[in-house]
Amino acid sequence: MYKTVSALCFSLLSVLSCRAYSDLDVDKFESSLAADPGIQLVDVRTPEEYAEGHLALSVNIDWKEEGFLEMAEKQLRKDRPVFVYCRSGRRSAEAAKALQKRGYEVSNMLGGYLSWMQAGKPVTKYELERFYTDGGLPVDITLIKHGSLEIRYKGLSIQVDPVAEYGKHTDYAAEFPKADYILVTHEHPDHLEDATIATLTEEKTRLILNQKSRDMISRGEVIGNGEKRIFPTGEPRPESCVFPEDIILEAVPAYNTTPGREKFHPKGNGNGYVLTMDGLRIYIAGDTENVPEMAGLTDIDVAFLPVNQPFTMTPEQCISAAKVLQPKVLIPYHYSKTDIGGIPAALPGIDVRIRQMQ
Repeated sequence: MYKTVSALCFSLLSVLSCRAYSDLDVDKFESSLAADPGIQLVDVRTPEEYAEGHLALSVNIDWKEEGFLEMAEKQLRKDRPVFVYCRSGRRSAEAAKALQKRGYEVSNMLGGYLSWMQAGKPVTKYELERFYTDGGLPVDITLIKHGSLEIRYKGLSIQVDPVAEYGKHTDYAAEFPKADYILVTHEHPDHLEDATIATLTEEKTRLILNQKSRDMISRGEVIGNGEKRIFPTGEPRPESCVFPEDIILEAVPAYNTTPGREKFHPKGNGNGYVLTMDGLRIYIAGDTENVPEMAGLTDIDVAFLPVNQPFTMTPEQCISAAKVLQPKVLIPYHYSKTDIGGIPAALPGIDVRIRQMQ
């Protein structure tokens, strides 16, 4: 009798250990995400499914892709909860079980994306990249389109070159919160749109831009090449009082160097931006070629480099710039119809991510 009871107990414990993740209905899933911005949200469907629509601030790691767990361990921290979903809840349940065995605290959405949609909950089509600061704080970068990005960090929203009507329409009012900071690299209409800036602006919003952009819209704080700003992430305080988790913004040169192209982006006018957040350094190059000043940018974790010949870089110039910068991650952007397919193979030591940033 004792052996029978022991066997039953062992069997029950085995089942429980294989099922040590939480199942949440869509309402609980949504409220949990809202309550904890540190949750790591993962869509385990295929890239094609993800592109058709997904939950905001979710990263895509395909459960059916060979090496799923290895990709997950590159992108996900074990000290923060992981929430997973798929189309109906089946794949995500399998993924949740596998991630739990690797030491993650995991919750699975019952009914998956279909239930989320049936409940009338919001979705988006923007890709997202999540990175972590030295202190383990998440930094989410939403890849909106072309030169437009949103960065979220410690509850703050930083919009870079927000433009609603370039290429495809972006409904900033419906899809994004009011911005804490808006950064404009230069005055061209695919980077500066006064109406969109107004849509994202409230009393607390700080608009940072180059001089010609300021001249055009008659508002905002001008920053020039080589100048810095400190953005506090806690209570307002003097910029001379800097905490490690604050945002340090540096404006860096962005211009054309090839003879005949100088007219597109003259030296001294536009900005690129380097943002440092608790040790994580993100370089958003703006409209530029591979200028000599890039050699002075060190310890870049994530680089956004434009590849839109003849206005910015050729693929070869982008490759050359990346070899100088040596970022951990390179995301080509602003590339329009330029063929960037050969860039990853030319940079074997850099994680090159091709995303929908035409």
